[in-house]
Amino acid sequence: MNIAIIGSGEMGGCLAAMLIKLGHTVSVANSRGPAIEEVVENKEVIIVSIPQKNIPTLSKRFPKDAVVIDTGNYYPNLRDGNIPALDQSGIDSLWVQEQLGVPVVKVFNSILATSLKDKSTHKRIALAVSGDDAKAKEVVFKMVEDLGFDHFDIGTIAQSWKQQPGSVIYCRDINLEELKRRVDTMGNDMQAVITKRKADEVLMKNDYPAYLEYLQRGLQ
Repeated sequence: MNIAIIGSGEMGGCLAAMLIKLGHTVSVANSRGPAIEEVVENKEVIIVSIPQKNIPTLSKRFPKDAVVIDTGNYYPNLRDGNIPALDQSGIDSLWVQEQLGVPVVKVFNSILATSLKDKSTHKRIALAVSGDDAKAKEVVFKMVEDLGFDHFDIGTIAQSWKQQPGSVIYCRDINLEELKRRVDTMGNDMQAVITKRKADEVLMKNDYPAYLEYLQRGLQ
């Protein structure tokens, strides 16, 4: 496939290397680089991997026929600042979808780039996927499988809060059966996930290695 990745950070760079290895043609840019219209032109898949605060710079620039993937997470206290409309909805990728003006599929947000890159050192990991466009999700499911992971369909983009920071599946490197079990335990309590994210942000800011250790303990 012909793929564009917007975002040259750890996740964007990792995905670029892995997708090129699979034989895809990949162009990488950032939101302050070459004109976005040029980067995304004639692309089958566009992966957006930038901080949420930079999403408005991409607004309404994407072709309607491309599969658009959002890998981002909202961290207002660490990186993004408060975004009132996002705070009101509480659902990261729903806000991103509204900003971009095209359907998005949320995936690769709930795994660390190191786990993505070092998958050979882990047992098979499952990744959560959510979105409103069934055909777009089928493309993403295949991409996830080709990269060496199982996929689990969370549901619509309105359900994507279940894979946001603060959820019990966020960056846990768990298998498909365990991911399904944990999603079931969340029920409809989105506020609990948001509250946990806020607490986790404090830990991340004060002691990031301790936060990573906490995530690993959460595997049990």
